Amino acid sequence: MHILFLISAAAAPAPVPVPAAEPSDAIVVTAARLPVAGEEAPASVTVFDAAEIEALGEPFALDYVRLSPGASVSVSGAEGSQAQIRIRGAEANQTLLFVDGIAFNDVASDNQARFETFAADGLERIEVIRGPQSALWGSEALGGVIALGTPDPLAGRRGSGLVELGSRDSGRAAAAFALGGPQGGVAGTAAWSRSDGIDIFGGGAGDFDGYESRSLSLKGVLRPLPDVELGVVGRAIRHDNDYDGTDENFLRADTLDASEAETYAGRVWAQAGLGEDAPWSVKAEAQHLDNQNRNFDGAAHVNDSFGRRTRFGVQAVRRFATGAARHALIAAVEREDEDFATRDRLFGGGSDVDHSRGRTALVGEWRAEWSPRVTTDMAVRRDDFNRFEDETTIRAAATVEVAEGLSLFAAYGEGIAQPGFAELFGFAPNTGFVGNAELTPERSKGYEAGLRWRGRSFSAELAAFSNDLTDEIVYEQLTPFPAPTYRYVNSDGKSRRRGIEASVEWRPAAGLSVAANYSFLDAREPDLGAGVPPRETRRPRHSANLFATWTADRLSLAGSASYIGRRRDVDFDTFEEVRLDDYVLVGARAAYALTPQLELYGRIENGLGADYQDVFGYNTPGRSVYAGLRVRLGR
Repeated sequence: MHILFLISAAAAPAPVPVPAAEPSDAIVVTAARLPVAGEEAPASVTVFDAAEIEALGEPFALDYVRLSPGASVSVSGAEGSQAQIRIRGAEANQTLLFVDGIAFNDVASDNQARFETFAADGLERIEVIRGPQSALWGSEALGGVIALGTPDPLAGRRGSGLVELGSRDSGRAAAAFALGGPQGGVAGTAAWSRSDGIDIFGGGAGDFDGYESRSLSLKGVLRPLPDVELGVVGRAIRHDNDYDGTDENFLRADTLDASEAETYAGRVWAQAGLGEDAPWSVKAEAQHLDNQNRNFDGAAHVNDSFGRRTRFGVQAVRRFATGAARHALIAAVEREDEDFATRDRLFGGGSDVDHSRGRTALVGEWRAEWSPRVTTDMAVRRDDFNRFEDETTIRAAATVEVAEGLSLFAAYGEGIAQPGFAELFGFAPNTGFVGNAELTPERSKGYEAGLRWRGRSFSAELAAFSNDLTDEIVYEQLTPFPAPTYRYVNSDGKSRRRGIEASVEWRPAAGLSVAANYSFLDAREPDLGAGVPPRETRRPRHSANLFATWTADRLSLAGSASYIGRRRDVDFDTFEEVRLDDYVLVGARAAYALTPQLELYGRIENGLGADYQDVFGYNTPGRSVYAGLRVRLGR
């Protein structure tokens, strides 16, 4: 369901009252291989648009994902620290991230997406698609897909910028622009933020663990002919953060650990056949991602890890009609190659490794609109891996409008997540973890069904889902304490993820929008003989979000409240189970337009001063306040 509220970082016009009209038809780019209308999406979807992103003014993309149903966010300390997102109970490396169409999961971090490095400034769109999507997008799309998008170069001339200061000597600056028209254009974004941070481990007795993050993106689109498009996009990220790691006995400690992460990515594409009614459409693209992570202990450079991914793809679409029915047949082929390397900077390169792998995929999708009320979508994918057995995944979905504004939807989907390089080949020597080259991809099968209501000023969605994970990659202990070693293996059991998600959006008056959602999740590990399978770690059983925006003349107000229920976690010093308490995060933003181009604003994070942990043993910031100026040019 398209959830509405906010107002965007990426060059929006000055605040104006928003009419209480029928919700706009959101187009979802990643719910199928072709963009589809939100009410016809063959999956549960949340979309944050440009207007929505600006109103709350949060600094990171993960702050908006947290507000969507079914998403659990875990941050290992203050902002800028390692952040993990779990969708519908899936693991952190089972969510696929796209940024402007580039697959951004970090090869050097066991395929996890480094969500702590993605600024919200400069984004015009955030899509969260829940449920297994591997039949469309391949490995890592087991729990769902998150897609981030920057300004459209073809949408006119506009620009924006902001500067902000706040608690813990925080600073933030950003700029975005778009210069173009129907035949072509260019758009760019730049974002910078930093903070002194907090003492993550010591509770104030040790050193502060801060961060600094910088990102740049540039996108160009050219349409030399009405039905032909050429495009290029590039992104660079540099993210430095301090953190508290482990001592020589591998126990959590107040350390001087730090990391420097650099990511460079680019994508080019060419497409013929642009209109949604074009009988034929062909698109070819190439993309490359390069990650480098440098790790330090104080002034000592400890080690580096490198990951690279290159992907080529071609997709063809054939649209036709049979009577009143409209069809789209999509066929795609993809080739992907990945490289992973580590370099030991302290002990003469004894732990250096170099590995690579590749896959070729064939994808087919058939989307049919049988009538204005009935839509079906079926997809199948075959992945040919050179390191594992080949995998076939499928998806089938249907949407039926049973009455004006009321729709039923149902879907079955399968997902896979291939092992990370460290799981296959182990970490550096003497870390206690050894690799297992016999690992196979994790597999998931899932169902969901629900209701969507869409009215003039009120919309709602209710969905129930059930996902089963098999061949889950876990670790088994090979040698006992005091010098334990562990090896990754595929579990023989089945992890169950069941849940319900409910969302509503209400726009009772001009300029006022209120939205809320609730999620119930029962995520269970395999039954190991105890009778009742234990709950998965860091997944709240209950979570809820409430947020609203109001704009009138020069004044804009926005606020949010997120409830995160109790969760199970593990104390990795003792490997004993612990419980994390529930908490409520409250945020607010108030802005006043001094002129049509210049806005003064203030915002607050964790307004109730909640004392909470997302990861056991890692403290999080208390109440934080910020003030800034935003400028807008053009429309």
